[in-house]
Amino acid sequence: MQANCSQLHSPPGAAGNEDASATQCVHTRLTEGSCLHSGDIHIQINSIPKECAENPTSRNIRSGVHSCTHGCIHSRLRSHSYNEARQPDDTATESGDHGSSSFSEFRYLFKWLHKSLPYILILGVKLIMQHITGISLGIGLLTTFMYANKSIVNQVFLRERCSKIQCAWLLVFLAGSSVLLYYTFHSQSLYYSLIFLNPTLDHSSFWEVLWIVGITDFILKFLFMGLKCLILLMPSFIMPFNSKGYWYMLLEESCQYYRTFVPIPVWFRYLISYGEFGNVTRWSLGILLALLYLILKLLDFFGNLRTFRRVLRIFFTRPSYGVAASKRQCSDVDDICSVCQAEFQKPILLICQHIFCEECITLWFNREKTCPLCRTVISDHINKWKDGATSSHFQIY
Repeated sequence: MQANCSQLHSPPGAAGNEDASATQCVHTRLTEGSCLHSGDIHIQINSIPKECAENPTSRNIRSGVHSCTHGCIHSRLRSHSYNEARQPDDTATESGDHGSSSFSEFRYLFKWLHKSLPYILILGVKLIMQHITGISLGIGLLTTFMYANKSIVNQVFLRERCSKIQCAWLLVFLAGSSVLLYYTFHSQSLYYSLIFLNPTLDHSSFWEVLWIVGITDFILKFLFMGLKCLILLMPSFIMPFNSKGYWYMLLEESCQYYRTFVPIPVWFRYLISYGEFGNVTRWSLGILLALLYLILKLLDFFGNLRTFRRVLRIFFTRPSYGVAASKRQCSDVDDICSVCQAEFQKPILLICQHIFCEECITLWFNREKTCPLCRTVISDHINKWKDGATSSHFQIY
């Protein structure tokens, strides 16, 4: 660059070298301009020497270079703005392609299911026919449980107006269903599992284990539901209504606690049955699975034990929700219970100074823990299962 500029400062007589020096200056400026990156605007203002300004040829060349540089800058700006405008369009196009590919996959899956539907139906019918006995029996046990459970809850809600005939019918119906089931499959000795023994089966596959566990679980529910029917048949002078709720709760918690232990021998035998193949690896794996199962059941045992101890404490202490109300206190509220809209029967005064019948408030606190009027918290816990209901949980393990 210095050499070129020295040529520009040569005497006026050296006209032969002016074009070459001008060409070299143009080349040098274009080389410096090549360092511009895409999207960068670099404006360089240089002072023009007086000798160059007096030279018209150099002025023409410099004007050409100036116009060329401006043209390059404008073209790069247009290219940069075009790339920026094109990026959102490319992103939208890619997202559209991704959505179309996902839609094509779902459409392919739908076509495959549509084509395979007849074969799936054929296999489904074959599977149902192979297990028609178990499926039919399971549906029958489920409907029996739902009917008996709903009927018992309705009879508990009626309190002293419950139908003794209906309760007796439920008791006979549940007992007859259990006896008929065990008599039908007496060769399998399914009742052994009620006392932690294994039924007399040659080999226990997975489906047979489910069969034994399912029938035993339903039979235990029927047994404790029959005990609830016996409590319903008890006259009020032997067992008052408020005491029956605690008995319902104790029976239900005892049923759930007992049902957690009944499947243990059946599943333990199934898990450890790998030893029958004579393979050390399978035998070791069966022992490991059985030990893991026992550890999990032991943890479950301690969790249920805390709940059962709480239920026993409530059953024996039977915390009171209030005190007996006097006649004067009842007269202040016109001797009318706001729950049953009738005259007070054994009125109870709560800590919030509201009065209710003993049976009405007992039935209320079976599901709630606040006052029916002011919503003041009266009980710290909700006494579940005091309404006579039975859990629909299926204890499969």
